[in-house]
Order: sequence, then C-alpha cells, then structure tokens
Amino acid sequence: MLQPKRTKHRKVQKGRIREVAKRGTTIAFGSYALKATEPIWLTNRQIEAARQAMTRAMKREGNVWIRVFPDKVITRKPLEVRMGKGKG
Repeated sequence: MLQPKRTKHRKVQKGRIREVAKRGTTIAFGSYALKATEPIWLTNRQIEAARQAMTRAMKREGNVWIRVFPDKVITRKPLEVRMGKGKG
C-alpha cells in the first residue's frame, strides 16, 4: 500500500478540491491510461485496486506507472454512528 514514509505534521487540513487539473492530464508513458472524470481524492486502496485490475487485464505484460500519491489522510466515522464522542 502507498503511504508517506514520514510527514512533517501529524494531521493535515481538509481543504477543498477547486477544479479539474489543467496539468498532468496527458499520457506521459505507455499507450493506455486510467483517468479520473471528476475531481476527487483517491485513497491508497483505490489506487492499489486500479493497479491490480490493470495488471490482470494486461496479463502481466508491460509496465504500470502510477503518477498519483495518496499523501492526504481521508478519515470518516463508520455508518450509523452518532457525531461527537470525542473526549474520554
């Protein structure tokens, strides 16, 4: 799984996804690519699942280059859990 080796701060600010990327949207290596159709944060599990599906479809011939890295932590509460309950 992809994750940063070490980070400067323990927590990151959430921020907002403003618009679709203008740079880095063309294929840099190879002949085929997987492209997101909307602005979204990808988790390391999603990137790994896409990589596995592509290597299976290629029958392990050729290379897969991953040009995104999940350096932002995405957390959320489980389903059917009430908000709060922070202290103690």
